[in-house]
Amino acid sequence: METTVALLLLCLFMVIIDSSVSHNDKITMLPGQPQVGFQQFSGYVTVDERKQKALFYYFVEAEVDSASKPLVLWLNGGPGCSSLGVGALSENGPFRPSGEVLVRNEYSWNREANMLYLEAPIGVGFSYSNDTSAYVALGDKITARDNLVFLQQWFLKFPQFKHSDLFITGESYAGHYVPQLAELMIQFNKNHKFFNLKGIALGNPVLEFATDFNSRAEYFWSHGLISDSTYKMFTSSCNYSRYVSEYYRGSVSPVCSRVMNQVTRETSRFVDKYDVTLDVCISSVLSQSRVITPQQVAERIDVCVEDETVNYLNRRDVQEALHARLVGVKKWEVCSNVLDYKLLDLEIPTISIVGSLIKAGIPVLIYSGDQDSVIPLTGSRTLVHRLARQLGLNATIPYRVWFEGMQVGGWTQVYGNILSFATIRGASHEAPFSQPERSLVLFKAFLESRPLPQLV
Repeated sequence: METTVALLLLCLFMVIIDSSVSHNDKITMLPGQPQVGFQQFSGYVTVDERKQKALFYYFVEAEVDSASKPLVLWLNGGPGCSSLGVGALSENGPFRPSGEVLVRNEYSWNREANMLYLEAPIGVGFSYSNDTSAYVALGDKITARDNLVFLQQWFLKFPQFKHSDLFITGESYAGHYVPQLAELMIQFNKNHKFFNLKGIALGNPVLEFATDFNSRAEYFWSHGLISDSTYKMFTSSCNYSRYVSEYYRGSVSPVCSRVMNQVTRETSRFVDKYDVTLDVCISSVLSQSRVITPQQVAERIDVCVEDETVNYLNRRDVQEALHARLVGVKKWEVCSNVLDYKLLDLEIPTISIVGSLIKAGIPVLIYSGDQDSVIPLTGSRTLVHRLARQLGLNATIPYRVWFEGMQVGGWTQVYGNILSFATIRGASHEAPFSQPERSLVLFKAFLESRPLPQLV
């Protein structure tokens, strides 16, 4: 690990970028964009000169007083799906596409922070490598390293934010990306104080393969999606983690094939597994979880928000305004078609890394949209409670409801004033997309290290 940190330090000083470069990345105006008072930037950061690997970012300053607001990095999952198209343009960014124009998102997270969206790993969205071998057998370790180098180089472009409080957030497979990146940052800081990391927040994250995946059976059954007999098969004959393990090793057993066919028949393709209450006209931003729902990989859901996003980001005038370019692909996609990710990295638990971050004094929030059956709240809650017990953390806020206005926003519990769990009531796998106002309340409380609101 010391070798890794040394190499990263070398990368930091190999490329010297003048801070004036940030002005070249400034977005004058996005096509169809309403007038706003904050600045936007986008462009590329080189993370590997030899392979000419360049990561694309979109940065939105806070609406008011950006100099005093924290900096938040947002990462979407997949692995291989876009933080620009999903996070920024469908979830918590300042705009959403609507036909030929952009409309304001009233609950954008840049009301509270400077938001940095990164299209990672290499091969996602507008991010690219001129050496296509970089897309092959790419996994968690390389992704974490590239993301760390990206941040180092980005701060050279934007030195005014280097001392801002830094938070890393994300959802789904970002349950791998975020803790692994934070771990490298802490290791780097031991010798070279560079990152002012103040906390991480993970939405419906993959943290521990078996617990997260096998909570799906109980969720299906308790919400009426499968029968008693199928539930029994799904927990005894072939659970979901076994099925996924077999699937990605190319050898699904007859018993698992039988069980999954029965589960699929009963849950129906007309129910959105990422939001079990949503009607079938769904946003396929949900495809960011295609890897953790392998039987749906071949399905293509071309409706609603994704169509708007794909159409918008494939416009030549939009790409020019974003200082973006397509390299080695013909069109921008929500999820990468060129990336060959090491899918078995999915089985490597990251909950232990979360524990090491807490030991290092980094606050952690794990939150769940409670209508998501893909990474259900029950699995995440179990993992958080187990981790708290292992770390000897007592409940400092007992399990209780929290409020957004006069309505219940969800439920929460806090351990040792450093590890928090929260649900967002009525939210999907992509909580800021489905419950934007409640998600913003949660986000604000997280940044300010305050308990989620109670009814006054």
